[in-house]
Amino acid sequence: MRIKHILLTALVLAGTLAHSQNKVNVAELDRYFQKALSDWDVPGMGIAIVTGDSIIFAKGYGVKDINTKEPADANTLFAVASNTKSFTASAIGILVDQGKISWDDKVVDHLPWFQLYDPYVTANMTIRDLLSHRSGLATFSGDLVWYGTTHPAEEVVRRARYLKPVYGFRSNFGYSNIMYLTAGLIIEKVTGQTWSDYIKTQFLMPLQMNSTVTTIEDLDRKKSNVAEPHTTFKDKNIRIDYLNWDNIAPAGALLSSANDMAKWIQLQLNHGKLGDKQIISEKALNEMWYPQIMNPVSPFSRELWPTTHFKGYGLGWSIMDYYGKKVISHSGGYDGMISYTAFIPEADMGLVVLTNKNSSLYLPMMYTILDACIGQNAKDQNGGYEAPGKDWSAYFLEREARGKERQEKMKIEKEQNRAADTKPSADLSKYTGTYKSKLYGDATVEIRDGSLYLQFIPTPMFHSKLTHWQYDTFTIEFPEVPSLPQGTVNFVLNADGDVEQMRVDVPNPDFDFTELEFRK
Repeated sequence: MRIKHILLTALVLAGTLAHSQNKVNVAELDRYFQKALSDWDVPGMGIAIVTGDSIIFAKGYGVKDINTKEPADANTLFAVASNTKSFTASAIGILVDQGKISWDDKVVDHLPWFQLYDPYVTANMTIRDLLSHRSGLATFSGDLVWYGTTHPAEEVVRRARYLKPVYGFRSNFGYSNIMYLTAGLIIEKVTGQTWSDYIKTQFLMPLQMNSTVTTIEDLDRKKSNVAEPHTTFKDKNIRIDYLNWDNIAPAGALLSSANDMAKWIQLQLNHGKLGDKQIISEKALNEMWYPQIMNPVSPFSRELWPTTHFKGYGLGWSIMDYYGKKVISHSGGYDGMISYTAFIPEADMGLVVLTNKNSSLYLPMMYTILDACIGQNAKDQNGGYEAPGKDWSAYFLEREARGKERQEKMKIEKEQNRAADTKPSADLSKYTGTYKSKLYGDATVEIRDGSLYLQFIPTPMFHSKLTHWQYDTFTIEFPEVPSLPQGTVNFVLNADGDVEQMRVDVPNPDFDFTELEFRK
């Protein structure tokens, strides 16, 4: 594979680049990206657009850190989070190529201690099931077992036996980071190497992804070109700390740059070849690139994207069609950074979007690039639908604004319905003590300065003063995790007035606190 870095020069910005049957106006895209970054109030971003032999566009936008104001560039590192999954699935693919394992090996044949809630699922779960999110678990189920906790990787997987499935085995898609961690442990068992070392030797070193690291422990802030994570707090951007993801590494620990991730996408476009060397077989990639489990196309999606007729998940990649072409992609969500990668084999093009804030900016960037590269003059199978040239950034910004208005309205309604004149059923001392969760571990409630205070033991950053809301319900806010909203703790008392249970609920799209089932 010939890798040619063409950065934005005055010559490139002045014209267009031929791609497939279309002309991609790089200068126009560049202006659009810059405006979108400002409109979305995201500090920084890295974008790359590639073909199999060329990086036709690679640039950084904005700043790495709102405090230092250092500019981001195409080599700036961002946490790519779940884009790591395609590396883990590909590592399994190499082991399949070598005949050391098969996609349909039983997990217990490699990890005899592996156990899930249902004995049948435990006995029959395969590596393919791990990688295609069809375990029967709900999306993100169990993520609080690893997020910010002191639980090591194997312990995280061992605790998965307490997760209750919500679907039948292999019947529905349920995105599971813990199942990808399990796949990573199989890699370690089969190879005798750590997951990190195996990813480095099989992919990062051969592809010369020299800046990419497999853990934040390898970041040198003084020497490295690293973006910092950000979130919105009280209507302002704030920088937040990196969180170590080593105990879930195979599902999301990589940090990379637009230029480095471009090389990863080029390996896909070249069907696993790097020059004359076959890094991973085309057979293995094809297995990864077809849907192993299907997802519904919602009425909203059908209306907004009428050329998308199917969605599914393969092995480490999401799959859909767009303007009659198969799009293989993945998103990544790290606290304070959102990323996206995609490629279209038949169009010989791919893209990378990396951002350093919790926002949906990646989504309009993705569709803008896809429209520019494959959407022009495209028609659906009936020959009547033309690409709209839609301003995706403006569209999604307007939707997000409406969403925020709905949230504010719900907050006001909740406050209005609050029984503010009530008191706790018992003396505060009755609520103190240790609460145990088989899935998660312990949490303690004590009295500090006349108020109840909650501490999640395995997750040191999860602590909060409990402020009385109504009856036996208190509000919580984690000061060290500003990206999480205010939540509630409801204490359940028995007929004798003793506290038996603590129910924690922090409404958010990523973590289900209600799974923890704390009992005193």
